[in-house]
Amino acid sequence: MARVDPFGLDLEEQRALLEPLRARMSVAVIRAKNPFNVGAIIRVAHSFLVKEIFLVGTEPYYERASMGMQRYERIVECRDEDAFLAAVGGRPLFSVERDQATTTIWQVEYPEDVVLVFGSENDGVPSRLLEASTAVVAIPMYGINHSYPVSVAAGMVLCEWARRRDPRGAGPR
Repeated sequence: MARVDPFGLDLEEQRALLEPLRARMSVAVIRAKNPFNVGAIIRVAHSFLVKEIFLVGTEPYYERASMGMQRYERIVECRDEDAFLAAVGGRPLFSVERDQATTTIWQVEYPEDVVLVFGSENDGVPSRLLEASTAVVAIPMYGINHSYPVSVAAGMVLCEWARRRDPRGAGPR
């Protein structure tokens, strides 16, 4: 795997260069039972240069799984659901949750500045956040298992978002 040379810049200079490339979309993760998954989502979210990553809850995450990408991201730690809702300040929430879904990742239209919410492996997205969501989105499944691993689900949703709305400025397709 190729490693991108930081061009001799310090961390803040690198972050400043990434800032104008960031998408007008954020990710929220209900702290997963498996701290590896939270780190993996941070790594995936960095690949799409999300605006910020909200971590809801107090459980730790496994920084090694993020492969150092947490250093380049704006990570907003929210102690609980109330703190998260205050931090997003009324921005549209689109929760990814199969059982409560009103649309799918193939049909949904994402507004500017959307916050994509991913739940924990065991409990999904809490009902309070589902109620606060503008939309609840499902990823179609064809097998007999009930859900995707949360880090895989995040990757699929972010990839579909980018397919339609290139974060580098190509605009909606």
